[in-house]
Amino acid sequence: MDINTVNSLAMQTSAGQTGDAVNIQVLKKAMDIQAQMAAQLIASVPPVASNPPHLGQNIDMTV
Repeated sequence: MDINTVNSLAMQTSAGQTGDAVNIQVLKKAMDIQAQMAAQLIASVPPVASNPPHLGQNIDMTV
């Protein structure tokens, strides 16, 4: 094997690993932003009004 070929292969592998690391960091950042947006969306939902106390106390059953 030629030394230039080995050097070229090593550089390609290094560049590939760097590219993978950058892609992973971009993915993590996108997931963080998505989590923040989801939290804001959940926080923006108004609270549900509770039922009056007389509802849900009895069950009507027929046999």
